[in-house]
Amino acid sequence: MDGPPLADEEVAFADAQCSAARFYGTEVDYPSSTSGYFEDHPTFGRRWVNNSRLDARRRQEAEDSALPQWRDHTAARVVLTSVGVRLLPMGTSDWLPFDHALLSGIAAEPSAVVLSYNVCAPLLLSGPAAPWLGVAIEHLHQHSV
Repeated sequence: MDGPPLADEEVAFADAQCSAARFYGTEVDYPSSTSGYFEDHPTFGRRWVNNSRLDARRRQEAEDSALPQWRDHTAARVVLTSVGVRLLPMGTSDWLPFDHALLSGIAAEPSAVVLSYNVCAPLLLSGPAAPWLGVAIEHLHQHSV
């Protein structure tokens, strides 16, 4: 299996499988139609009756789903190099680069590591290799600055 394209002097140190996700919000996609039902009224005949409670709940659900949260959960191949983390999400052929020079924070969790960057959404790596990757990334980041 081919690895990521490496720059001159870039060295690959580890190649692991992890689960990956990104933390970001989206624009609210409000429902385009109102909800309701047809009613057969004895005086007014058959008419559409709006269901404002259901509409309010659907609007709230749309707003909640747009809030910042972990998204794009996928299995991924992670290659740790001297320059950064190279991520290949399952089902794609494009490597995503996350350079150590742009790293602004590392937060370790029991079986995961969260990498924060200056220019993009945080990256969550989880799985058996994640704690070790977090330690190695911290070490490489400290020595690259």
